[in-house]
Amino acid sequence: MNSVTIIGAGLAGSEAALQLAKRGIKVKLYEMRPNKTTGAHVGSDCAEFVCSNSLGSSDITNASGLLKKEMELLGGELIKIAIENAVPAGNALAIAREDFSQAVTKRIEEEPNIELIREEIVEIPEGNVIIASGPLTRDVLAEKIKEFTKSEHLHFFDAIAPIVEVDSINFEKAFWASRYNKGEASYINCPMNKEEYEKFYNILINAPRIEQHEIDKKSKFFESCLPVEVLASRGVDTLRFGPMKPVGLVDDRTGVENYAVVQLRQDNSAKTLFNLVGFQTNLKWGAQKELLQSIPGLENCNIVRYGVMHRNTFINSPAVLNPTLEARERQGLFFAGQLTGTEGYTESIATGMLAGINMAKRILGKEPVVLPEVTILGALTRYISDPEHTQFQPINSNWALVPPVELPKKERKNKKLKNELLAKRALESLESFVI
Repeated sequence: MNSVTIIGAGLAGSEAALQLAKRGIKVKLYEMRPNKTTGAHVGSDCAEFVCSNSLGSSDITNASGLLKKEMELLGGELIKIAIENAVPAGNALAIAREDFSQAVTKRIEEEPNIELIREEIVEIPEGNVIIASGPLTRDVLAEKIKEFTKSEHLHFFDAIAPIVEVDSINFEKAFWASRYNKGEASYINCPMNKEEYEKFYNILINAPRIEQHEIDKKSKFFESCLPVEVLASRGVDTLRFGPMKPVGLVDDRTGVENYAVVQLRQDNSAKTLFNLVGFQTNLKWGAQKELLQSIPGLENCNIVRYGVMHRNTFINSPAVLNPTLEARERQGLFFAGQLTGTEGYTESIATGMLAGINMAKRILGKEPVVLPEVTILGALTRYISDPEHTQFQPINSNWALVPPVELPKKERKNKKLKNELLAKRALESLESFVI
């Protein structure tokens, strides 16, 4: 049978479907929304961004930036659409959230090899299947996946940052800038002096939170997406050295380097909505409003989306998957996206791309590919499929995954040079790699 069933039309499932379709393979792409919802998604379009609108750095000397370049070289489809729907974000690739999802949905609906079916799947189908149902997989299907993997699901909590209307921001206090003036001044910055920061901090650490269900209290937060209140609980200065660090952000009107700065990033192409960078939260909504309106420049902000928290589910990939993303116990069954324990939007798209490529290889009678370990995607998929990892937790792209490069003794502390050499090595390995 040469057709493929894909469960989930999120980032990974949409990418996998497009990879298969362009190779002439018929796809049935199942998406339960809008008939069933997740509690975190707000629309019914494919490939919806939920927590943030950023894909991270575009610089190839950053692991996330290199992963994007690898996807471009390997023929990724959603990365092209993301670039076409980019909004200013300094050195990062951020997208107009709705425009991007609408563009992906249009591509899928117009692709003759893809049938988009708005139904919930509650069993793992027979035949060729890619499960890309995401970290918010509903319980019925999750139980079937649990039975197949013969292991308990692992969970961690993820949080969403608030979004505000730009017209409600007071630009007598807020100012436009990118850190160190790199690129266009594309972030809105709300500065704080020491007194303002301490007032903000006291509101934050005393604010009421939405209670977790008893069943979820043993779950963990994902370190790269911690709620702002959890970060604050680690010490009064934690935020000032994290998402609120003022370094490199100076208001030209005053010339003052502030005590702390809250940054906002463009969220839609019309530049009417901005999300608070690093402000994922699980505070009650009334507390969120009080907190945000204590920030200079946001005293009268109109909050169009409050932050929320949701439980994310992922399989114990080291016990289940090969580095091709195919299940060890069943040929023709692949997993992709955050369900595999690869954390992040870029990583989700990349694993969808690889699952789609390797499913096509399987159907066409060719060997599925294992990417070079010196590439970010190759290192990432090898890491999540390494059976030696007995305490597996979600992970995103980072330099620690790839083999190191040797530097002359006098250059060993030169991080920029090291990352440049790692990126050069990865890209050279893909030039001769045959997909």
